[in-house]
Amino acid sequence: MAAIITNRMRIKNASKFLDTVNSDSVYFFIGKTQPWANSDTTIVTPVDSENDQVLAQQKMIAMKLIAASDTSHSITRYNWTSGTTYSEYDDQDSALTTRQFYVLTDDFNVYKCLKAGSGASVVKPTGTTYTVNAEESDGYIWKYMYTLSGTSTDKFLTNTFMPVQTLTGADDGSGQWDVESNAVDGAIYHVRVDNGGSGYTDNTYTGVAIDGDGSSAEVTVVVASGAVSYITVTTNGTGYKRASIDIDGISGIGGNGDAVVTPIISPILGHGADPILELGGNYVIVNARLEFAEGSGDFPTDNDFRRIGLIQDPFTVGTTTVATDTTLHACHRMTLSSVADVSVDDIILNASSDGSGVAVSRVVSIDTSTRIVSHIPIANSDGGYANFAAAENVYVSGNPTSVATVSSVDATFPEVEKYSGQIMYVENRGAVSRAADQIEDIKLIIEM
Repeated sequence: MAAIITNRMRIKNASKFLDTVNSDSVYFFIGKTQPWANSDTTIVTPVDSENDQVLAQQKMIAMKLIAASDTSHSITRYNWTSGTTYSEYDDQDSALTTRQFYVLTDDFNVYKCLKAGSGASVVKPTGTTYTVNAEESDGYIWKYMYTLSGTSTDKFLTNTFMPVQTLTGADDGSGQWDVESNAVDGAIYHVRVDNGGSGYTDNTYTGVAIDGDGSSAEVTVVVASGAVSYITVTTNGTGYKRASIDIDGISGIGGNGDAVVTPIISPILGHGADPILELGGNYVIVNARLEFAEGSGDFPTDNDFRRIGLIQDPFTVGTTTVATDTTLHACHRMTLSSVADVSVDDIILNASSDGSGVAVSRVVSIDTSTRIVSHIPIANSDGGYANFAAAENVYVSGNPTSVATVSSVDATFPEVEKYSGQIMYVENRGAVSRAADQIEDIKLIIEM
């Protein structure tokens, strides 16, 4: 059995993901302070197993709620560069969305190529009206699609991807709205000459009708040296889903009947009616911006992280209520009598050596002014987990002498119920160091 998953299905899945962000609590998370193997020289590839889901949740540090405004459909970024040969839109090209048939200019305008010239593009497309551009001197015909706003550029534009949206009837007064609302279903803007044929009478033949299930489209056919050399669309018509031109039926043209020409039909609803669908927006960009110690210290600035991801509908700690807080701290917290001899990433215990019933944790963050230590429990030598309690001694692994006592344990932390929610996306990276005056602008690119 032969089958395919269509690009429309992939775009639909991307839309459903964005709908999930709108309707559910989807959080961006960071985790894993300890290095990968070989001092971070080998980053482990994530595995989609139940065990790896559990490990990712065990090592989470903090989460930030993703808003609908933090997500966008996206497409591959192709910058217009003089001297580059671009592909043209072709309704019969099954690999169209893998080709450079649209461009982003340095004005942050996006254009679709309706006709490619015989070589490289050397005239930058300009204009922001809904009409199709006139053919340039290099033979290219461009169609303005939309302009990236300053906000979308800041949040979603990367070196390799760019945002794309369809307004879906929401008139924002922009040039894109004019493009969408004035798109012509089944119009024809280009006829490709696949084979010029032979034996035709040199002349320029005007008012030649395009046959098919639409109406009104006409072309001018130019014959030179006995072959069809060029076809210009003079009236674009409307409503075509099938189209052809009877070259041999043109009065006085003669010929051997071997010319092959192909009218290129616009997508359903017309060029510019649905940029997401037309340009292949089956990618999603998620923007997560971490500003300093966000959430009153929920995101520590004195340690690094190596894992990022998305989790859907985690619970508030101790409940089955889906969390809605803007930020959540995923670590345990306690106050020590002294933090002078404790460092981030230390393994701390409530006994001088590991063993059954011993509380073991990895230190994630230390507030030296309040002596609050954020930590993540890890399994002791018996494979179990235990909690620290007030008045217990604290030891650093490898040191048999106590370095502090537990002044108090904050029972409100972690703020998220461990192992609740569904992990949707995981990405392992090299160490990302944080600092008190640092902002991380993280963009996740997810392909559906």
